Amino acid sequence: MRKFKILIIGQGSMGKRRVRCLLNLGYTASEIFSFDPREDRVSEVEKLYGIKSFQNFDEALRVVKPEIFIISTPPEKHMKYAYFAAENNISCFIEASVVEADKILDLSKIIKKKNILIVPSCTKKFYPAPMAIKKMVKEKLIGNILNINYQKGQFLPDWHPWENIKDFYVSNPDTGGAREIVPFELVWLNDIFGNPEPLTCVRKKVTDMDAEIEDIYHFVIEYPKGILANITIEVVSRPVDSNYLRILGSEGIIIFDGQNDFIKFSNLKENNWKKIHFENKLDMFNKSETPYINEIKTFLKSVDNKLNNKKVTFPSSLVEDYNTLKCLHKIEEISEGIENLMK
Repeated sequence: MRKFKILIIGQGSMGKRRVRCLLNLGYTASEIFSFDPREDRVSEVEKLYGIKSFQNFDEALRVVKPEIFIISTPPEKHMKYAYFAAENNISCFIEASVVEADKILDLSKIIKKKNILIVPSCTKKFYPAPMAIKKMVKEKLIGNILNINYQKGQFLPDWHPWENIKDFYVSNPDTGGAREIVPFELVWLNDIFGNPEPLTCVRKKVTDMDAEIEDIYHFVIEYPKGILANITIEVVSRPVDSNYLRILGSEGIIIFDGQNDFIKFSNLKENNWKKIHFENKLDMFNKSETPYINEIKTFLKSVDNKLNNKKVTFPSSLVEDYNTLKCLHKIEEISEGIENLMK
């Protein structure tokens, strides 16, 4: 597979992570470049990784002539650079989005006739637990799925302990921490169980956190074949994060305990619990970068395939991203309707 000249746009925590992914994949300073308008981040990434970083976007384009963008900006800036990429025939990878669903859908139509690939991140699909659970469900290890209970969360100030949450996009209502995590989790859950229909939702601020956001989303959705899912997404849990999934089937139960790094199951053939242990932390705040590396590796292979008229293997698309965000919007509409009824 050929190597590309890659410009990583944004050098916050995810931008730096993507630099590390590329270095792990054998890319060098002659192939990786970055852009960030903040002088401190430009200096930091050059010092940490020895790559050329730019504070001016036009200069970066002129010097690098990138073939690929990796867009690691705050969510509200994703489409600005993605549309630029589409207009200039540059393939790009976009971090998980939470805003501008309609622009995402329009972008999917714009690139249909272009020989470029633009895809959204779907990192959780590359995590070992979702991959193992998907296999178990597909093989009907516990029969037909009937009900799902899932709770995911971590105290928001712990995401970036080096900075105040008010200086971080997760404190803004449109891109708030809990709101952002809803589609992040639905991406892998929907991949396993199908496109859901939201039934009810309560979302509110339950802490005195210094951010005007709802810090908990509690909602019920129905997947195809009548599968009910009761999901809680929050940015409240401390001192340790919450990461627990229970899947009830017609012939057994699957439990994923992300805090203790295992999946266990029991079914009519196996009366006792059988456990699958994992070496690395499995939640979104882990130190293991293997899922992120594999995601970027698959993206780069898919770009190469696209250019050579071969099958694209990246497991997500802009249309899928749009559908996930529309589900989020419907969940929020239901919540607003309930709030209005209670007034």
